[in-house]
Amino acid sequence: MTPQTAISRIKTVGVVGSDAMGRGIAESCLRAGRTVLLHDTSTDALRAARTHIEAALQRSVDKHQSSGQDTESWLSALHTVEDLSQFSMCDLAIESVPEILEIKLSVLGRLEKCVPVETIIATNTSSIPITKLAGALTRRGRFLGLHFFNPVPRMNLVEVIPTVLTDPHTVTAVEHFVRASLHKTPLTIDDRPGFAVNGLLIPYLLSAARMLDAGYASAKDIDDGMKLGCGHPIGPLELSDFIGLDVVCDVADSIYAESKDPATIVPNNLRRLVEAGQLGRKTGAGFYPHDKVSDLRPIDIPLGAH
Repeated sequence: MTPQTAISRIKTVGVVGSDAMGRGIAESCLRAGRTVLLHDTSTDALRAARTHIEAALQRSVDKHQSSGQDTESWLSALHTVEDLSQFSMCDLAIESVPEILEIKLSVLGRLEKCVPVETIIATNTSSIPITKLAGALTRRGRFLGLHFFNPVPRMNLVEVIPTVLTDPHTVTAVEHFVRASLHKTPLTIDDRPGFAVNGLLIPYLLSAARMLDAGYASAKDIDDGMKLGCGHPIGPLELSDFIGLDVVCDVADSIYAESKDPATIVPNNLRRLVEAGQLGRKTGAGFYPHDKVSDLRPIDIPLGAH
């Protein structure tokens, strides 16, 4: 399969899930000139996702990064749908629902019944083994992991994770689509706990939380140590708040379930914050207090995870 053939085959993309990751994937595909179907079971969630995407595209116009004509064309290609049966025209369907195995298995099973046999199905999981999720499907040669990073439109890496059953042509098609259409770098890796990025990132974030819990230093000092001493653009506790402490815990628990690596055991202070509903920027409090209004604005952050 030539790169041109692989790319031309993916003209319509379906995204299941309209949260930050789902709408970010949708926005990136719109900017690539694709028709996008964005699915959620909630009308309000779909309305909010469209509003967010419209605002993001308008910011590009305001910054002279794109034209109003581009924005109008992109938005006309966005279709929000509550019925998965409308995915019957999709060439690529991406599942991006919460990191709960049972939910993903259910969604993937229903999704496969709604798309043509030649459609590539991908999961945006950040930690659940792709092989385990493949159990929900019968056409496993057309299935793989496609892990984007938050905020999707600005993060230039996508992990591509095939299973031993994934057809090589499926991998080729997705790699070329990511590189030539989305203008991101595909990192094709084995199906291992945490894949590449979260396999490194999650133990690092948890280590910072343990240091805080043990009284090594304040949250600010720990973050400043990594920013000023190691040149990181953002500290580990700040990054955890940005990602969402619940997401960090869920990913860590998933990696630990597969690897039994002690470095991925969630420390007590982090678990308590999640139990108290203090999930970071999105709730107004985490390791740091946050201004809910100002935190709705995008920030420059060259690191990210889901």
